[in-house]
Amino acid sequence: MTSIPIGKTDAHFSGHETFPLRQMWLKKAVDKADADGLLTKSTFSDEKAIADFGVGRNMVASIKHWALACDVIAEDDSRRHFFLTSVGRAIFGDDGFDPYSESPVTAWHAHWCLAGRGTRATTWYWLFNVFSAQSFSREEALPTLTKYALSAAKGKKLSQATLSRDLDTCLRGYAPRAASASVEEAAESMLAELGLLQEERKGVFSFRRGPKSTLPDAFFAWALLDYWNNQRRAESSLTIEAAAYAQGSPGRVFKLDEESVAERLFALADLTEGKLRWSDTSGLRQIHRGDFDHELLMSKLLRKSYDQ
Repeated sequence: MTSIPIGKTDAHFSGHETFPLRQMWLKKAVDKADADGLLTKSTFSDEKAIADFGVGRNMVASIKHWALACDVIAEDDSRRHFFLTSVGRAIFGDDGFDPYSESPVTAWHAHWCLAGRGTRATTWYWLFNVFSAQSFSREEALPTLTKYALSAAKGKKLSQATLSRDLDTCLRGYAPRAASASVEEAAESMLAELGLLQEERKGVFSFRRGPKSTLPDAFFAWALLDYWNNQRRAESSLTIEAAAYAQGSPGRVFKLDEESVAERLFALADLTEGKLRWSDTSGLRQIHRGDFDHELLMSKLLRKSYDQ
């Protein structure tokens, strides 16, 4: 896996074996956990893995990559095991919110982990937060990604082929190549159902901005809190501009227009029992938060996302 330290986070440009995230792969990883929620490292590497997962060796490695990148499993302190995260259990457990990935909320969550947090998915974060073109070809995007990656690498060498494969995998995850992709691959792409990216004509892509009908207000609020906690923890208020346009913000990651963001912010007080409040005083539009248990509120919002 190609990785580069960026601040406290490693930037990753491979690990998926060029397979975009498929519909049932996260569930496959969760199902391999024992009663204590643990998975040995050998789950994904020993001779039985191919038979256990029912896919080829490279796909097994890809399933592990996506399960880690989508916050379904994580490495324990001993570095000998993986364990199910609380979100992994909540969504994909046998009694979970959506064990078979039938709800679009599950795809929105995967997209947020990849493009909002960028953990193990630097190209995904770059595409939705840093790259500014509305319509683009792969050939136009690759030099910009290369420049971003080289800056992050701080002089370390990066393979152009690795970056090219990473960009292809990212784009195909949201907009499968209908003509050349297998029927199975096109049908099973988890992120394609979100409609965030479309291939206008061969090799030319564009973002779909505006309201997202399958994105519940409760999950928007969940993502807003996640962004707030990870990137603006010390701030007690957040402007609408930050929520709509800042890198890593829900407005930017979900490709929402400002009006759509504002409408969702109006609903925050009811959704959070007043823990998040919208105000518009002297033309300053912002969200305020008080003291509360953030983990508990996010857990409630995730549950509500699947109930909406």
